Amino acid sequence: MNTKSVKLKPKNLPKKGAKAVPAAPKPKRRIARKGRERVLIEFPSPLLQRADETAAKLGKNRSELIRTAVEQLLDGLERKHFYMELASAYQANAAMNLDLAGAFAHADKEGSR
Repeated sequence: MNTKSVKLKPKNLPKKGAKAVPAAPKPKRRIARKGRERVLIEFPSPLLQRADETAAKLGKNRSELIRTAVEQLLDGLERKHFYMELASAYQANAAMNLDLAGAFAHADKEGSR
């Protein structure tokens, strides 16, 4: 049996005598505040410029302006959805509402005498 030892060399190590290349510094990872998440979004340059100008006029930073705009858009969409559901319910119950109004019409006349 052959008991010859074999030395294994890790791959990708610089050869003897080669100059070592310094490792690139790790980028600092900015951590979002508790309860918030960081997002990366792309804007067309003209839109970003308008947003920055508006934020400056309002005394807000870019993030505050974008958060406010998204919140207002979502609130508006939710409000619109609510009113559409409400209108749909009124339409679905229109016949019943007319019957109820007719049934209590005499009560409305009593108060006017």
